[in-house]
Amino acid sequence: ADMIKGKQGRFRENLLGKRVDYSARSVIVVGPELELHQCGLPKKIALELFQPFVIRRLKELGHADTIKSAKRMLERKDDDVWDILDEVITNHPVLLNRAPTLHRMGIQAFEPTLVEGNAIRIHPLVCKGFNADFDGDQMAVHLPLSIEAQVEATTLMLSTNNIFSPANGAPIISASQDIVMGCYYLTLPKNDRPGEDMKFASTAEVFMALELGRVTRHTRIKLRLSADKEIRPLPPEDYRPGGLLDTTVGRVVFNDILDPHMAYYNLTMKGKDLANVISDCYHHDKLGRSDTISLLDRMKSLGFQEATHSGLSFATSDLRTPDNKDDVIELAEKEVEKQQKLYGRGIITDQERYNAVLDQWTHARERITKDMMREFEHDDRPEEDGYVNPIFLMANSGARGGVEQIRQLAGMRGLMAKPSGEIIETPIKANFREGLSVLEYFSSTHGARKGLADTALKTADSGYLTRKLADICQNVVVTEPDCGTTEGITKGVVYRGEKVEVGLADAIRGRVSRTNIVNPITD
Repeated sequence: ADMIKGKQGRFRENLLGKRVDYSARSVIVVGPELELHQCGLPKKIALELFQPFVIRRLKELGHADTIKSAKRMLERKDDDVWDILDEVITNHPVLLNRAPTLHRMGIQAFEPTLVEGNAIRIHPLVCKGFNADFDGDQMAVHLPLSIEAQVEATTLMLSTNNIFSPANGAPIISASQDIVMGCYYLTLPKNDRPGEDMKFASTAEVFMALELGRVTRHTRIKLRLSADKEIRPLPPEDYRPGGLLDTTVGRVVFNDILDPHMAYYNLTMKGKDLANVISDCYHHDKLGRSDTISLLDRMKSLGFQEATHSGLSFATSDLRTPDNKDDVIELAEKEVEKQQKLYGRGIITDQERYNAVLDQWTHARERITKDMMREFEHDDRPEEDGYVNPIFLMANSGARGGVEQIRQLAGMRGLMAKPSGEIIETPIKANFREGLSVLEYFSSTHGARKGLADTALKTADSGYLTRKLADICQNVVVTEPDCGTTEGITKGVVYRGEKVEVGLADAIRGRVSRTNIVNPITD
């Protein structure tokens, strides 16, 4: 039975899977100079993949008489060969695939450009669809041969045709990491910068002042925009169209990459806001897909440029532990001792004591986290020009990490769970910056090991479920948009404790309401 079942079994290995010709595989690296529909293909791979096409062209042009002599030219890598290869790959898309292919964005088509070296270069914005990063991931290349396959690859699978996720209609090609960090840094206002409150009649004047060094990117300025320009979010009540708007130099620079038809975005751009800008551009009456694609590339360039310009780095001194941490811990320890005494006198049960102790430590951790984030936010160093705490910036912009990670680095690691799932009542009071004691280190290994074990087991389970679902749906054919069913599921706001985890808009986006939505007063 073992020979038959599973991924390496007879069915999936030999009968359902084939090794194909005209394919290659290599490590991927980032190609920030590429356009959205391009990928960089190493010359060696391209020559091997397009070999028959190159040989045919060599014969057509009379460089070689027989196939054998043409092959020899390929082996010698003559100069003519490279010119012909360049000609052959134009308008011939290739497919890139990263395993595991979990949704349709796992295979996309690109126009190849020849690059030196052995690594495939891919555009930084398409990584999200492939779930790729550049820590050694490999990707496979396939070559569509027939004209029909090429046309389908270009019209349906080209990365520029897959801007939105089929799951919920949110942009899947959107800014991430460095680009978000760059745009956030650029649009961040700071007080007391050179040229504060200067008034400008046009964006051109702002650029001139920036080039002359009269203002910095974070300077708060007043700018006159044309009266018909929409402003997002809504401007203050005392603003009148065509009047002076309070904004910053960086926001003027950011809005300069947007199409003139679009609104003026007067806010500090976080990851979500950048995704909204992409959506707005795509759904705009006067703009469409091609405008969105060129905007994405401009956003990428601006984000990288500003992230470089900012010179942000991750330093130990940027991890600000709140000053009152020791006091908070001391207070919690006293409370815990009190509970212990109550238990000793038989006033409360062991379970009540245990719950009260966990409660104390959870509150202590939350308080330290709150104070820590406040400390990060107001971490302004006047002696350093343009300083903004880089760790706070990364988390707050949505570029990388979050409050949870910063808490472990600079706050307090808090309570840990045993492998059985019950919580150990002595918390880890230290953070990674201060360093853990031997006992603390030991109790944190429980969680780490459990995490690794879970990851390995979960992947197999979810993969199997996906296969079962796909098999069930084999004979379901969708022929019309509405089947008229009255059954459905209930969606709403998802809370985690007090905090809203998923808002109503996100929960119902891309879904169809089961019954008509009516206004209870007018309808």
